[in-house]
Amino acid sequence: MTIIRRLGIDFAYCFLGLPLAVVSFGILVPFFAASIGTLVVFVGIPLLALTLLIARGFADLERVRLEHLTGRVLPRPRYRPAPEGAGWFRRVTTPIRQGQGWLDLLYAVINLPIAIITFVFPVVWWALTLGGLTYWIWGRFIPYGPDQHDIVLEKLMGADTEHNRVIFYTFIGVFGLLTVYAVQRGMAALHGAFAQAMLTRLAQLQGRIEDLTTSRAAAVSAEATALRKLERDIHDGPQQRLIRLAMELSRAQKQLRDDPAAASATLDDALGQARETLDELRALSRGIAPPILTDRGLPAALTTLASRSTVPVELAADVPGRLAPAIENALYFAAAEALSNVAKHSGATSAQITLTRRDGKIYLMVTDDGAGGAHIAKGHGIAGLADRLSAIDGQLAVDSPAGGPTVVIAEVPEAS
Repeated sequence: MTIIRRLGIDFAYCFLGLPLAVVSFGILVPFFAASIGTLVVFVGIPLLALTLLIARGFADLERVRLEHLTGRVLPRPRYRPAPEGAGWFRRVTTPIRQGQGWLDLLYAVINLPIAIITFVFPVVWWALTLGGLTYWIWGRFIPYGPDQHDIVLEKLMGADTEHNRVIFYTFIGVFGLLTVYAVQRGMAALHGAFAQAMLTRLAQLQGRIEDLTTSRAAAVSAEATALRKLERDIHDGPQQRLIRLAMELSRAQKQLRDDPAAASATLDDALGQARETLDELRALSRGIAPPILTDRGLPAALTTLASRSTVPVELAADVPGRLAPAIENALYFAAAEALSNVAKHSGATSAQITLTRRDGKIYLMVTDDGAGGAHIAKGHGIAGLADRLSAIDGQLAVDSPAGGPTVVIAEVPEAS
């Protein structure tokens, strides 16, 4: 944002703040006083609710101004409506039950002195700047009598002459021009910080609570899905092979006395079943964090994962030191699932894993030169990864157009 644009935005925010503060204070304080004074006769209850609704309107207007000041969308508090089928009294008193409504009213009361301060300082500075820089034009029209002397000029410059006055006030104007941006920026930041604390902080907390609730639900869902998949894979794979292995061994035991040759063939078959079962168990164990991840960290685990891949994988890990265990687990499983998809579905001839740290976040990117077509959808492994990352405030992005290449990016905050 350019300095001129920033100066204009701060100017509008500071100079419009005082009129709005005066109007809101002048309306809400009398309304609030009248509602409190008439609570005894119950007229004050709907009047108080109306006061809080008006305060909400002024607060919403201030939130719009804050968005223009900060250049970003700010959360709006959630004002709960009256329940369906509620009676007249419940509907009338609903605004009174909203904590944010009282903050809106309190903001309108306290905002007036702050708006005065943040209005006066920029006005004074602009007056110094514009008045000082243009004194050489209008200063000559100010009448000075023979007995009028500017003591400040006489002390600083030796004599109170028109020439010295032009120099002095021009210097003040230059000083104001050089500092008006900082003064106005400071006043706008002060007023904006106060307004955000009163009008959007509760909404931010509510949003954070909802995000944490969503993350927790996603984590529970991801773990439940992973557990069901592991149970199904064990039931459909190793369990069936172990049953068959037991049957083969039982048959070999019966054949051992009467037909040693047939028993030997049966044992060979059983040995093959044991090898296949072991291979399947190794494959299933990839869904569980390997010991190397716990002992040596994520880069070493990714190196082992890449070496076991059936597709050649190039690894670039630029994250020295250890990360939080939750981050290492989530990123390891993201890489494992992505490489599994590369091997099973992409038809790729090569893949790359890149692990980097940037701006307080950890990025894991898995790319391949396959046919593309990967997407995040329920029932797919990638969807489970998205849920797992969401549990640590992470995100998953997939770019996989038809024909490839496929890019899977996992992003997590370093301090998760």
